[in-house]
Amino acid sequence: MKKTTSSVYDILGISSAAICLVHCLIFPLLTILPLGLTHNPIIDLVFASIGLFAIFKITKKSSLLISSILIVSMSSILISILSEIILDIHIDLIYFGGVGMIIGHLLNYKSHRKQDH
Repeated sequence: MKKTTSSVYDILGISSAAICLVHCLIFPLLTILPLGLTHNPIIDLVFASIGLFAIFKITKKSSLLISSILIVSMSSILISILSEIILDIHIDLIYFGGVGMIIGHLLNYKSHRKQDH
């Protein structure tokens, strides 16, 4: 049962990180169009909160390497979001953090699949 639950958190984390990464890459292009769209870092914070929830559940049972990748990635995402909210400065750490989150969750998912076989 625990293996299935961990897989659910990995899929949640991968999905959240992928959607966030797509949002961060596509949204700046949409602001060029005269649609009246503006960037809201609170949306990024929602994605980060979902990812943070998944990380808390996963890091207790994963290896040091996977936990480190996930924690460093989430830290870079949070630094980027908070710098944008507080200082109104856009830092590109969010892209690296998003990719790191996807990689960390994929590695964790694959390690659990190996244990099942």
